[in-house]
Amino acid sequence: MIREHFKYKTTITTILADSSDIIDAAKEAMISARQEIELEIIKEPLFGSSLEPLFIKSESVTVQRMINAAQSAGTGPMSAVAGTIAWSGVEAMKKSGAKFAVIDNGGDIAFMSDRILRVGLYAGNSPLSRKIAFVFPPTEEIYGVCTSSSTVGPSISFGTADSVTVFSSDVSLADAWATSACNAINTEDNSILLKNIENTDIDGIFGVVNEFVLKWGKIPGLSSADVNEKLITTG
Repeated sequence: MIREHFKYKTTITTILADSSDIIDAAKEAMISARQEIELEIIKEPLFGSSLEPLFIKSESVTVQRMINAAQSAGTGPMSAVAGTIAWSGVEAMKKSGAKFAVIDNGGDIAFMSDRILRVGLYAGNSPLSRKIAFVFPPTEEIYGVCTSSSTVGPSISFGTADSVTVFSSDVSLADAWATSACNAINTEDNSILLKNIENTDIDGIFGVVNEFVLKWGKIPGLSSADVNEKLITTG
């Protein structure tokens, strides 16, 4: 397995694959996706700054995925940017013949895998941080595991959760909903949040606020882990 750190402007990723040509395909696709997003921002500046959904249409699949995800989650389109770019990269890897392809774009992960895949949980200063891994069986389909945090990283958040991880085959949707849920999740009443997410293509949600854990829907298997912080994708 090859692990490569790839940075293009503010897109900072870790790519896992079995061959270098597959990694090259991922890089080209992510650059292309990012350029489509940059072009949209030139045409519609609010696309890059709005904290609320935009009800517009785009000929770009990349951009439209972000628009649709944001409308579902009640967030701005950029809430789905990392997951969407990772999704584009893994799609290109699959088209190039990959059976194993993982892109971690700052905690927003798209993957397909011919082997069991373990994804460690990093939740800041929570006592659960670095001690848990999500375990995914082999899959030929692309899947998304996206995490947002109010206490870790530079992203805008209005909540208090140490981490909220969302699972979906729609990676853009998982990313946008991770942001939305992280803004809203608390240790008391999450009934409105969970009701809103019921009629989406989200499979499940795993939230951590200090020692408090919220689980909803279908959660992958969990195992104990000793997460190596050096493997976390950072700048």
